[in-house]
Amino acid sequence: MTDVTIAALRDEAERYTRDLADGEPLDALSAALVTLAVSSSVTALDRAEVGAAIERCLDAGASVAQVQEIIALTSGLGVHSLMVTATAVLDAAAERGLLDPQAPLEPESQDLWNQYVGDDPFWEGFSSELPGFLESLLRLSPDMFTGFFEYCAIPWRSGTVRARIKELSALACDAAPSHRFRPGFRVHLKNAVGLGVGRLAIMQAMDIAAAAPEHRGTD
Repeated sequence: MTDVTIAALRDEAERYTRDLADGEPLDALSAALVTLAVSSSVTALDRAEVGAAIERCLDAGASVAQVQEIIALTSGLGVHSLMVTATAVLDAAAERGLLDPQAPLEPESQDLWNQYVGDDPFWEGFSSELPGFLESLLRLSPDMFTGFFEYCAIPWRSGTVRARIKELSALACDAAPSHRFRPGFRVHLKNAVGLGVGRLAIMQAMDIAAAAPEHRGTD
C-alpha cells in the first residue's frame, strides 16, 4: 500500500487542476473559515489555534452562524471511521456466516436507500471513491446509515457558508498532514471543481492544509 503524504495529495491536486483557469484567490473571510475548519478538526483540535481562527473569522466579518456551520462541517470527520471499516466488518461477518451481503434488503432498508441515496448522481461519484461503503453501512446498521446522512447534512441545510467554501474546507481537513484521507480529499476536490472553484483557491486551501497545527493532544 502506498503511503499517502501531503506532498502526494498536493501533486494530485495540481494534476487535476492543471487545465483549470486560475480563478479568484480566497478572500480574507473564506481563508479564515478554511483555517478554522482545519484547526478545529479532530485530527488537530488545537485550542490556541482554534481560538485564533475564530477571532480571524469574526474580524473578517463572519457571523456566529457561519463559524458554527464550519465547525459542524469539520466535526463530521468522525464518519471516516465508518467509511474505512464498514466493508471490512461486513466482509468479516460474511466469512463467518454471520451476515449474507448478497441477501435482498429488508423492505425498511430498501426504503431508506431510496430515501437517502436513490439515483442521485452525487452519491454515484461519492461511491466511486468509497465503493461498497453505503451498502455495507446500511446492511450493518440502518440506524447508523440514517445517522450518517442526517448528521452530515446539518452544515449543508443551514447554508450560511457558500458550498464552494465548505468543499474547500472539507478538502483541506482531509489533506491535513495529521489526516491525509485520500478518498474524501478526492470527493471534495471534484466537488469544488464542479462548483467552479479555480486553481488558485484550491491550491490556497492546500497551503492552509499543509500549515495545519500538529496534533499534540488536547487538555
